[in-house]
Order: sequence, then C-alpha cells, then structure tokens
Amino acid sequence: MLTGAKVLVVEDDVYINRLLCTILEGAGCICRPAFSGSEALLWAEKYDYDLVLLDLMLPGATGEEFIAQVRQGKTMPIIVLSAKVAVEDRVNALRLGADDFIPKPFDNAEVLARAEAQLRRARQFSAPRQKRLTWKGLSLDPEGHTAALDGAELGLTTREFAILELFLEHPGQVFSRAQIYEHVWGEDYMGDDATVNVHISNLRSKLARAGARKDCIHTVWGIGFRLEAPHEDTED
Repeated sequence: MLTGAKVLVVEDDVYINRLLCTILEGAGCICRPAFSGSEALLWAEKYDYDLVLLDLMLPGATGEEFIAQVRQGKTMPIIVLSAKVAVEDRVNALRLGADDFIPKPFDNAEVLARAEAQLRRARQFSAPRQKRLTWKGLSLDPEGHTAALDGAELGLTTREFAILELFLEHPGQVFSRAQIYEHVWGEDYMGDDATVNVHISNLRSKLARAGARKDCIHTVWGIGFRLEAPHEDTED
C-alpha cells in the first residue's frame, strides 16, 4: 500500500525528519524532507504528494498556516505529528483540514499504520466511480471528486467529501459517530467524538456558505447526525 507513495515530511528537527524518512522509505515510500513551513509550501505548490507528515511548531510558516494554505487547493491526506497535544491544538488542526493527529513521542509502527490507512482511504475515494449522487439541490460526483449545492462547488476535503457521500447515499437516515468514523476513516471507533464533530462542523460551514440552512446536517441528540433538505422550501 505504501510502495511508490510520494510523501512530504515537514519537520524542522533534522534527526526526527531523517527518522521519519527512513521509516517510510523502508516501506517503499518516496520522501521529500522539508525543514520549515515556508519550504514545505514551496514543495506543495510545485508538486503533488500522496501524503504529508507535518509538525506544527515550524520556522517560517507554522504547521497550522501550512494546512490552511494547502487546503485552499489540495486534498491529499495530512497527518500531524506534534508535541502540542492539548485538545484545542488537536481540534484546531483538524478544523483547519488535517486528517489525523499523532502526538510526540510517536511509535514507528503506529506512524506506518496510520500512513497506510490514510493512503488507503485517499486511493479508495480517488478511484473512478460512475455513480453521481443528487438530492434536493445537492450533487456529488465521485469520479471528479466534486460536490456542489445549487451548482456552487463546496470545495470539500477528502473526509468531508466521504461524509457527504455517506449522507447522500442514505438521505434522512441517522448515522452515529461510530458509523461515520468507521465508514470514512476505515478504522475501529475508539470514542473519539472530537474528530467526527470537527469534520461535521466544517462540512456544515461549507454548506452554509453555499446557501444551505445551518442545520441541514441535523444533530439527533444522543444518537448522531442526519442529512436534511438544505433549503426549508425544498420539494421532493
């Protein structure tokens, strides 16, 4: 799964950067080291990568600034590895567009496993599929990886796209956080509500900016979330 994957490793500590590259290259990846956020932005603008491993505390542009800028145009998975382990730091990184967060110090085997999981999911959702989904002004094109409301493109990340796809495949159905996590992340749910909540919040915000009512992804308290008509006056 990792063989041939192009990975941008963004870490200012030379030893840790070299260690991460060694771990990934041993599994068949092709790594590009970057030692500042500014350097990483230059590489990300010039080339397409399959995966980014990212520290947050970087010289030049910070990790958070890197995520915010890259997410304006690219959807490759970003795994944050950071000593900033407070809940607000993790939530902020996920809200900006990170796909996973591994605290330092990290376990080498866990880094490989999470990298493989992210690449597996990204490749799954980038594989050509013919089924276009439409419902009450919402449209989703799995093959082109685009989603729109009333023709206005939403600009979703890979995770947000996968969540909306799940909802559109079953409009009106209530999905628990565990069901969403296991479907979208492809891993067992360990009770991490923050990860799902942040991505749902981001998806709601993008739908609202495109003209949807704020509660079109409705919270069913104690159960989970349900997709409802984006406009009050939408007809079946």
